[in-house]
Amino acid sequence: MSLQDPKLFGKVAVLFGGSSAEREISLMSGTGVLEALRSRGVDAHAFDPSQRDLSELKREGFARCFVALHGRHGEDGTVQGALELLGIPYTGSGVMASSVAMDKVMTKRIWQADGLPTPKYVRLAFDQQSREQVMAVPDVLGLPLIVKPPREGSSIGVTKVQGYSQMQDAVALSAKYDADVLCEEFIEGEEVTCAVLGHGLDARALPVVRIAAPEGAYDYQNKYFTDDVKYQCPSGLPEAEEHEIQRITLAAYRTLGCRGWGRADVMIRASDRKPFLLEMNTSPGMTSHSLVPMSARAAGIPYEELCVRVLASATLDATGGSL
Repeated sequence: MSLQDPKLFGKVAVLFGGSSAEREISLMSGTGVLEALRSRGVDAHAFDPSQRDLSELKREGFARCFVALHGRHGEDGTVQGALELLGIPYTGSGVMASSVAMDKVMTKRIWQADGLPTPKYVRLAFDQQSREQVMAVPDVLGLPLIVKPPREGSSIGVTKVQGYSQMQDAVALSAKYDADVLCEEFIEGEEVTCAVLGHGLDARALPVVRIAAPEGAYDYQNKYFTDDVKYQCPSGLPEAEEHEIQRITLAAYRTLGCRGWGRADVMIRASDRKPFLLEMNTSPGMTSHSLVPMSARAAGIPYEELCVRVLASATLDATGGSL
């Protein structure tokens, strides 16, 4: 992944903000990316798709886009499809990989088909959320369990359910964000995350980050707005465990068809140290608290260089490789 003369990138739009529930985080990510690219001499400009029509990208002569949007209409293949039609190369995964990875149920189906470890789950479609159906879920998955919207991120709408009496409220909260509800087996153990840079066989996993949240509450507030969460990178995990997490993360990334960069969230089960894949983020956070920059630093890649590397990987589905 060679770093290029910044002038060769042409005029660059950093897409951030957007209209999803993760807008606030995207604004923080995009601001960081914009400043980093400018510090390296890139002709980078802010562009908020919720404020401006994407067709302006073509009219204003943008040569490529850095996608720093999170959540719906940014990470789910919709913006990627628009950029494909405009013919403007963009960072991160293409239309299909973005769309599939945004849907945690579809992601789990693909991982299961390829024999990759992911927690057991029950999907409650919008018409499968009667009291009887909701209360039957713990009988299948056991307690505690996790209830979450399958197409949101940043721990939005997520509940750890300890007993049957919490199920209705947990499903109702999740359903505010997504018509479908994902109920997932709770894996008791440590949470880690593993980032990937590159495409196909050239993709490489970065060092694993170990996450220690207060009372296990790695939620929206603790992720972005407090310093209560402790991160370890290098992880301090046994070498064999680190390598196994990197192996399944790369396999998970490749089987979804991801490219450019991504980050898998993984739980290590305390009872037997087996890792389980939770989800794949195809437009990871780039805030001061974000995990990909932390992992990259441990691999000797400063934040500014990481931003330039990701930008250098911008492409279109039809091209399949960085331009």
